[in-house]
Amino acid sequence: MEWTHTVTAVFLGLGCLFSLAGSVGLLRFPDFYSRLHAAGKTDSLAQMLILGGLLFVSPDWGVSARLAIIAVILFFTAPTATHAITKAARLDGLEPWTKEDANHE
Repeated sequence: MEWTHTVTAVFLGLGCLFSLAGSVGLLRFPDFYSRLHAAGKTDSLAQMLILGGLLFVSPDWGVSARLAIIAVILFFTAPTATHAITKAARLDGLEPWTKEDANHE
């Protein structure tokens, strides 16, 4: 097995683990903002790791260039979308969870 395949396997494995961690965060955290934070951070890193792993085994420069462009676009749009969603929720009046909310349940 070539070293590129080993690096690709590590990057893809880590990307899958971070994606799984974000999914667990969606189920585990108590409110909208916490869940979106967990999903936004981990999924952004997972996307970069997966695309980075694919860059190592891409067959030619055209595919590598497309993967790099996709990575750059995702690097800027995913956090921006997360921020826009949270700002819209806040402007709509959705309050964050507090410890006092836990005591009333």
